[in-house]
Amino acid sequence: MGSKRARSTLLLVALASAAYPATAPLAILKAGISDIEDGPPVGSGFAFVPGQFVFLTFHISGFKPSPDQKIQLTCKTDAFDPKGVRLVETMADKVDTTLTPEDKNWKPLVRQQFLIPPIVASGTYKITVQVTDDLTSGATVTEDIPFQVRGREVAPSDALTIRNFHFYRGEDDRDPLTIAAYRPGDTLWARFDIVGYKFGPNNGIDVDYGISVLAPGGKVLYTQDKAAEEKSSSFYPKAYVPGSMNLSLQSNIRPGQYTIAITARDHTGNQTADAKADFSIE
Repeated sequence: MGSKRARSTLLLVALASAAYPATAPLAILKAGISDIEDGPPVGSGFAFVPGQFVFLTFHISGFKPSPDQKIQLTCKTDAFDPKGVRLVETMADKVDTTLTPEDKNWKPLVRQQFLIPPIVASGTYKITVQVTDDLTSGATVTEDIPFQVRGREVAPSDALTIRNFHFYRGEDDRDPLTIAAYRPGDTLWARFDIVGYKFGPNNGIDVDYGISVLAPGGKVLYTQDKAAEEKSSSFYPKAYVPGSMNLSLQSNIRPGQYTIAITARDHTGNQTADAKADFSIE
């Protein structure tokens, strides 16, 4: 007889549990990133590039409405580079609404987007999403979403330095010339990177550079003391300043070996750096 009562009690407990299931914990569901708004999630082999938008979507479940069916959720999102440096300012959203009987299975959808800075290195980046149930439970849940970025690798320096000086045949060429040789009347193109400058407030940069062209005997044929400058600030610190130049070679220029001389100046760090590169006229 006692055994039957025990079985009946267990049956009642099971029925009660089925009728009133326990609330699931706060959770972030279906978090995904895309390269287009409302697009499908990118695959594991996809790599974003500097200056590209990242679109993030995710659902939220497990929140607890108040007795009057109100919910208040705070969503905070950060994006980090491989070294843990924030790419952009924290993105924040709120879900603040009152549920109706038809909303019993509703899961809020959150959309956020941010722009990858134009100068970043390659590597595995991550987005960290944090959701907090502000009104009732106070619960918080966090999820990391990794993504790949394909940027440019420029070696850092403790002092002002000019790196990666290369000559090109055309303005938009990706590959530099193996042999820097031009003909009279050609246009010479060159690109380089400036690193090792000091930052001011708000990651401020105050850098400029000058250009000179030297004849085979060392005589200065052309000079421009301030060919370009970078005077800016940004949330994400720029790892390098790209520089470029072009030179229209006169049709009567004599054959020989010429030299481009670059002088970079960092006004915040009170530094100067020089670099030279040779090219020939054939």
